[in-house]
Amino acid sequence: MTTAGKKENLKQLQERGKATIPTNNVESRNYSLWNFWVALTVLKILLFPGYYSTDFDVHRNWMAITNKLPLTEWYFEATNQWTLDYPPFFAYFEYILSKFVPKYVIDDGCLDIVEVGHFSFPTIFFQRSTVIISEILLFVVLQIFINKSKINERAANFIVASSIVLSPGFLIIDHIHFQYNGFLFSILIASIISAKFEHYLTCAFFFTVALCFKHIYLYLAPSFFVFLLRVYVLNIHKNFEFKSYKSLFGLIRWYNLVKLSFVVLSVLLVCFAPFIGSYKQLLVRLFPFSRGLTHSYWAPNFWAVYSFLDKVLAMILKTSPKKDIGVPNINTGTRGLVQDVEFLVLPQIEPKITFILTLFYQMIATFPVLFCPNFKRFLGSLTLCGYASFLFGWHVHEKAILLVIIPFSFLVISDRRLLTPFRLVTSASYVSLFPLLFTSQDFLLKILYVSVWCLIFFFSLRDVTKISSSVERRVWFFDRIALVYIIGLLFMVLACGFLDAFVANHQENYKFLAKYEFLSLMIYSVYCSMGIIGSWLGLSWLYNFDEPLWE
Repeated sequence: MTTAGKKENLKQLQERGKATIPTNNVESRNYSLWNFWVALTVLKILLFPGYYSTDFDVHRNWMAITNKLPLTEWYFEATNQWTLDYPPFFAYFEYILSKFVPKYVIDDGCLDIVEVGHFSFPTIFFQRSTVIISEILLFVVLQIFINKSKINERAANFIVASSIVLSPGFLIIDHIHFQYNGFLFSILIASIISAKFEHYLTCAFFFTVALCFKHIYLYLAPSFFVFLLRVYVLNIHKNFEFKSYKSLFGLIRWYNLVKLSFVVLSVLLVCFAPFIGSYKQLLVRLFPFSRGLTHSYWAPNFWAVYSFLDKVLAMILKTSPKKDIGVPNINTGTRGLVQDVEFLVLPQIEPKITFILTLFYQMIATFPVLFCPNFKRFLGSLTLCGYASFLFGWHVHEKAILLVIIPFSFLVISDRRLLTPFRLVTSASYVSLFPLLFTSQDFLLKILYVSVWCLIFFFSLRDVTKISSSVERRVWFFDRIALVYIIGLLFMVLACGFLDAFVANHQENYKFLAKYEFLSLMIYSVYCSMGIIGSWLGLSWLYNFDEPLWE
């Protein structure tokens, strides 16, 4: 047979194969998250007997409150110090969970309203199981995202989805430390995916639901508000001309505005209507500004650098803490406690300052969406709103960095220039979570898991990201600095681990080591904050000064 004949037969076979094998079935079968769910579930079950934080008793107590007390008393109960301080939808969620508690778990003390929870493995088994079961929603939402994608986008979207479900953040925070972020972020992700496929009412519905589950998503509200306003409500097009004040009425799609308002207000009404008589108490619980500027030691944000600079200046100027300042629960930020912080040299920071800074940078992030309301620009705005809240917010938790990582994960595949800020923020953020797991048996687990995740997805994302013609010229220097920083994270973790072990083993013999008890936490906070701030600056530059990237 001639070469031409062989090529013709090969072409016929290929055509026949295309005709007999449905492309969609092949794509959906190849890009399934099911295997990840099975493997992760096995790992999470193995972690059941391990360390858990006080958040475990927080959620146990919330189940007890919602199960034992009438709804009107949920936000007043204060027997346990871990009072209910999430929005009503999450309280309803805890109430539903409490209805599935088996009798042997109830007998273990799972639903007792007590000052300090007393429970054993049955309660631990039940609560950890609820996290795994509720997290199924995350896999379902991301699988829908993959299946609805265009065929030529599925490989990239599969990598994005798998990077999220395998995220060290969810493993560390939810399945060891103990929370329900996988379930909660699945609702937020559903709103982002709805925006991508231009289902704007669905987008508004899911975001409002997410907000009613966890009010931290309020930090992302400006981006959603401006985006939905621009693409769904405002009737701005190229041929629009302002001729008179009557033109303003044509600027708004009134029917769309009514539908959008109905969706949002309906969800808020279902959530908050039962608590309308005690709304003041609800607001006090949801927004406890009496807490200090920084959480625990320091979250790795701008205020970590600010606090560190204050300590350096205090040492140089030999400034001592004031003995009688007349305010209780004040410390100088060196004891790892959740209290107000007294700065010794730099000006004190009030909640209104953090609010102004956060709002200012969020306005900068959302304003361009009014002029370029495409999905990519929306993702950039959403990510930068998350950055602003994390870097400049009041009493920020380390765990809040997921507000940045999740939307950034959907954005990063659009251009290779975004890879460097993404690598910086993910590596620094996941390492900043290490102090949450301070037991020796978790030390190797957290290093191995984060290292493997970074190696797999840093290279995988590079293979599927779109390449700009100017990428090498634009990011080469920044990329090399970021690589040196990321390698430095490993040395920092090992050095802090050695420091903690040395202080713990020699504190009895050398009393002066007591004052270095939280030194490693400070090192974590400051070094990780440098990476996160550098990532924010890199993304902000691209967002504001590289217009072709967002077209």
